[in-house]
Amino acid sequence: MLESSNLLTALVREAETVTVLWQVGVIIGAYALAWLAARRLRPMIARMATPADAEVNPESLSQPHIITPLIAWLLLVAARAGFGVSMPVRVLDIAIPLSSSLVIIRIAVYMLRYAVPGANWVRSSERAIAWTMWVGAVLHITGILPRIRQGLSEIVVRFGTLDISALEVVEGTMAVVVTMAVVLWLGRLIERRLMRLAHLDTSLRVVVSKLVKAVLLLIGVLTALSLVGIDITVLSVFGGALGVGLGFGLQKIAANYVSGFAILLDRSIKLGDLVTIDNRYGEVTRLTTRYVVVKGMDGTESIIPNETVITSTVLNHSYSDRKLRVDGAVQVAYSTDVRRALEVIGEILSAHPRVEENPAPLAIVKGFADSGIDLSFFVWISDPENGTGLLRSELCLAILDAFRASGIEIPFPQRDIRITGIPPGLVPERGNP
Repeated sequence: MLESSNLLTALVREAETVTVLWQVGVIIGAYALAWLAARRLRPMIARMATPADAEVNPESLSQPHIITPLIAWLLLVAARAGFGVSMPVRVLDIAIPLSSSLVIIRIAVYMLRYAVPGANWVRSSERAIAWTMWVGAVLHITGILPRIRQGLSEIVVRFGTLDISALEVVEGTMAVVVTMAVVLWLGRLIERRLMRLAHLDTSLRVVVSKLVKAVLLLIGVLTALSLVGIDITVLSVFGGALGVGLGFGLQKIAANYVSGFAILLDRSIKLGDLVTIDNRYGEVTRLTTRYVVVKGMDGTESIIPNETVITSTVLNHSYSDRKLRVDGAVQVAYSTDVRRALEVIGEILSAHPRVEENPAPLAIVKGFADSGIDLSFFVWISDPENGTGLLRSELCLAILDAFRASGIEIPFPQRDIRITGIPPGLVPERGNP
């Protein structure tokens, strides 16, 4: 750090010399060339972009915030190697580590996106985070940071018998943030790699990824506490308090987490299954250690606690087979040729594109009703996630059109009344009203 301070002092003394001015010109020229080169290279790097589920997307690294300082750093290193032989290059000696630190910081911020996916605050605070880290790097390289550290160490607050300085608070916070960011990024990286292992069952992949993330999070917390200077043995007190909390008020949360791992391990419910849980029918779109998300056919999503799934009856309509039977009914008049009506229905059922050939569609006589003969039909489909209401409507409309074309009557309720054995006194005489 003394060398950085001496370098800055010598630079201030030479501020008005021609040597400093041409080095500033070299820095400006290097960044201008880097900006032009970045514009040329960005389309080429974008074509190398990997799928969206990759850990690091080359298209993200082609952003001007990263590629421009990277090219400028390479140009400045080349300039110092060329000119440093014959003349002092103190300005370049400071500019090069500043440029390299800017590149590292930008890459770290972009990696933070993948560590905390879906966090809008990361995207909105990228520039502020990067500039804060870069200012810290500038202060460190120029030798100003030790003076700030000395000032913060003199600000001390007493908590009982413990003295805590502002420097310890700042360093502890930074250690915790950096450690947890690294742990979250590693967890996300491992989770994505596990989810791409097609030869493993989906539930098993989810279980392993959740366990790995939990273990990494525990290691991160313990590491962060050690870096801050907290004795890990104090966690025994926290563990006792947590046990009491689980016994009194957190048993539901604990039960949901245990039930979640049980569901994932026994594979009774998998992603994509069509289930009915607590009178809610839909497709399982998400499995977590706390709840199951069931998306209904109307688009609504039900968040069902895992404990409810474990303790209630679950109808899994696609547990071993995704085929689903769809039923329908129609009535024909007693004067109808029933065999011909069944043939017409069978032709309609077989012609529909969603109806499976195996098992074959079936039309039968269900029974005899007051107004006509009841017929039923059954079809099987392999895409129940698309719903059954529209299919049943299309089949009924097609049957109606075919019956009308074939002259088959669909009866309406009617009654024949026959009056017999009327007493003579009830029959009015002729001529009397």
